[in-house]
Amino acid sequence: MTTRTWLITGATSGIGRALTERLLAAGDRVAATARKPERLGDLANQYGEQLWTAELDVTDVPQLRSVVDRAFAELGRIDVVVSNAGYGTFGAAEEFTDAQVAAQIATNLVAPIQLTRAVLPHLRAQGNGRVVQLSSAGGQVTFPGGNLYHATKWGVEGFFEALVGEVAPFGIGVTLVEPGISRTGFGTSLDIAPAMAAYAGTPIGQARPAMEAPEGVTANGPGDPEKIAGAIIASVAVEPAPRRIALGSDAYEWIHAGLTARLQELESAKELAHSTDLD
Repeated sequence: MTTRTWLITGATSGIGRALTERLLAAGDRVAATARKPERLGDLANQYGEQLWTAELDVTDVPQLRSVVDRAFAELGRIDVVVSNAGYGTFGAAEEFTDAQVAAQIATNLVAPIQLTRAVLPHLRAQGNGRVVQLSSAGGQVTFPGGNLYHATKWGVEGFFEALVGEVAPFGIGVTLVEPGISRTGFGTSLDIAPAMAAYAGTPIGQARPAMEAPEGVTANGPGDPEKIAGAIIASVAVEPAPRRIALGSDAYEWIHAGLTARLQELESAKELAHSTDLD
């Protein structure tokens, strides 16, 4: 059985925590980063040097680069980089404050790009490696109120799909992970925009009670974080790296319906598309 070294951002909760626990139990090494790495104290006590931790705010680019360089220097090599840190926002486009817009884009889109830029020189020097980016079913489909979150995930999808061809010559694989709603703390950590009266009777206003519920909108999701973590781990052994893995029955159904509708729309516009070519 191959032992690997993993770098995981956002390792203290949700899928990141599930991955960290499973990997350590299987004997792999984990470089776990988080804003509050002390929350991994129980695992550090149990696994000792098998777990490397560092404080990291992924939106702090100089700190991110420093942590990445230190992890590779101290651990010798890192086989798999999992870009997992992120959160969601909810609200109508005009309800968000400028600070909410900037923070969501910085965390969910700019940070994964900068993390990738930081790890690629090291992975190229090794001659191989795998980058796993947590996206979402919301990177393929959209729902009212998720506009800002969707913007970041659709952006992530474009960046990492293009990256596949760029880094393949260096033996580096790239996989986008698209979970549906899973029973993590994601739903309780939503950044919800202040409500505007104009949206009270709209789909966004009607969805607010569920989004603001103390137990979180993801409390009754079908996805099992442990099974999702297992599927991500298994994907790393697949060659070539799968470009995307949709995880969850809801993710599959939403993405299938969304892609089917988009293809039908494109096919209906075939004549129009061809009509705009030069004569």
